[in-house]
Amino acid sequence: MDTGVAAVLFDVDGTLVDSNDAHATAWIKAFNEFGIAVDPVLVRRCIGMGGDKLMPRVSGLQEESTVGAQIARRRGEIFRTQLLPGLKPFPGAEQLVEATVARGFRAVAASSASKKDLLPLLEIAGAKSLLDDWTSSDDADESKPSPDIVDAALARAKVPASAAVLIGDTPYDIAAGRSAGVRVIAFRCGGWLDPDLVGAIEIYAGPWELVQKLDRSLLSGLRDVGSEH
Repeated sequence: MDTGVAAVLFDVDGTLVDSNDAHATAWIKAFNEFGIAVDPVLVRRCIGMGGDKLMPRVSGLQEESTVGAQIARRRGEIFRTQLLPGLKPFPGAEQLVEATVARGFRAVAASSASKKDLLPLLEIAGAKSLLDDWTSSDDADESKPSPDIVDAALARAKVPASAAVLIGDTPYDIAAGRSAGVRVIAFRCGGWLDPDLVGAIEIYAGPWELVQKLDRSLLSGLRDVGSEH
């Protein structure tokens, strides 16, 4: 079946790696260290958008403010030193990336994480050596749900939006993908339910289910688009 797909763009947090709760914990701890109480439920629901958008949403602070920059920096330290070492990939994460590459799809990470966070997350997922390329928040002016990161990933994949699929786990992935003109496959493993994932073409429990159903999914066929871009 020709589905017109030539490249797969992977979100990482909550999609390949079980890290959304850890990111929420890091933000809450960082705010608390600066004497700022935030709603843990709201913080958790904002995971998946970039820190520049999360911070004003949960605290009213701008990331570029003096205190905002200090909190963002501290969040990164907490995440990388206290939480990152204990993170695990979702079952089937590495197998999913392997399967897409084996079928000839170009595979590119499209993450709102900073490059400093992203590279170890890709190692945890077993995906770093498999991917053709990756993009992080460092490659985009605006983070998800803006489409900038998806646009950057499309440029790395060297395919038009119509020939790509984004796999993600949050409404922000879906919004970013749709704004970029890219179809989206959504996973529930990041903590969101089907009503939150409206706009996705397909929804699966996680990478393990998509691996099992690959031949019945949007990734069942490959179109050779060559250098079309």
